[in-house]
Amino acid sequence: MKQIKQQNGFTLIEMLIVLLIISILILITIPNVTKHFATIDEKGCAAYINMVQGQVEAYRVDLMAYPNLEDLVKEGYLKENETTCPNKEEIVITTEGEVRLANVGAGTNG
Repeated sequence: MKQIKQQNGFTLIEMLIVLLIISILILITIPNVTKHFATIDEKGCAAYINMVQGQVEAYRVDLMAYPNLEDLVKEGYLKENETTCPNKEEIVITTEGEVRLANVGAGTNG
């Protein structure tokens, strides 16, 4: 006599239910993750602007003039690839030595 082995496993319905639950969880989490990336970019840019502002002040103390971005790179206060925020937004230095985003406005010194 042959014995039939009983096979244990998941049915197709059970697998579909698990996939549905995983899909719902992914749909809930992805928007939250992308929102956090935007917040990180904003905070990173604000911190970067503060760092560049410090370099502008160091340049002013050393050379008695407000620089533009090219001056900071030429004199070694910034590296060549450090002239934009981490999120690739352009920054500018005003004639009064204030560092801000290029799309905010105000006159520039270079």
